[in-house]
Amino acid sequence: MDRQRALLIFGVALVSATLLSWFLYANTVAPKTETQVHVIVAAHDMPLGAMLRSNDIKSLSYPESGVPKGAILESKYALNHVLLFPVAANEPILLSKLSSVTGAEGMSATIEPGFRAVSVSVTDVSGVAGLIQPNSRVDVLFTRTGTVAEASTNTILQNVKVLSTGHVTATGQTADARAPKSPVVTLLLTPPDAQKLELAKNQGRIGLSLRNPLDTTQAEHTGPLTADALDPTLEDRVAKARRRTNQPEQKVWEELARKTTPPKKEEKPATVVDVYHGDKHVQEAFK
Repeated sequence: MDRQRALLIFGVALVSATLLSWFLYANTVAPKTETQVHVIVAAHDMPLGAMLRSNDIKSLSYPESGVPKGAILESKYALNHVLLFPVAANEPILLSKLSSVTGAEGMSATIEPGFRAVSVSVTDVSGVAGLIQPNSRVDVLFTRTGTVAEASTNTILQNVKVLSTGHVTATGQTADARAPKSPVVTLLLTPPDAQKLELAKNQGRIGLSLRNPLDTTQAEHTGPLTADALDPTLEDRVAKARRRTNQPEQKVWEELARKTTPPKKEEKPATVVDVYHGDKHVQEAFK
């Protein structure tokens, strides 16, 4: 009987020791399981100005203590908003990195301070056959139409940044199938350049020439280039002029451009006649 009691006491002591050891291990050594939170992150690298679609975001689990401040937990708060900063793949989407409004209206938040967004209509020809993409760099060409003697082309703006093409605001973004075939290209310009482009749009035709984004050089000879430049003998004339004057080719081209630019026609002064109808007095001009 004493032996059974001793075994019983020993068993109870062993179980108690085991439970105590487990309790101490669980509270001091074993890793604690932390609550996980689903956070909305970028599915791939995206630049400034990108509009978030369903395939641009995904959900990842984060420890509750590691969730960044301002992180978005539900996709509905990110969809159709515009990025104000570039993001990398798997980077949490923060409210501070998104425009406050959805749709195209959010694009205005991506315009750099001191610049203006101006749109021009282009075709497959004037838009370099669709090669122009957001963030491309272009030169703006202005062609004044008219007779052969009056027509001329100038480069009015150089190294201009493309903000968007149609509704496409990021390189690689798929264009809407319902978008017009002749898209609109939106350029980022200073206010004086925006005025110049707007005037040119109403005076002739606008064309864009795509340039290497790493090329920041400014062309010296920007026009006007007249129909005389299409003369097949022009290169021979330039070569002869260089040999005769010993001037750089650029200077020769500028001199030929000045000589071939048609002079402005002087308008004859109008004859003003005073006409009286009773107590009414009007003036009529006759050329």
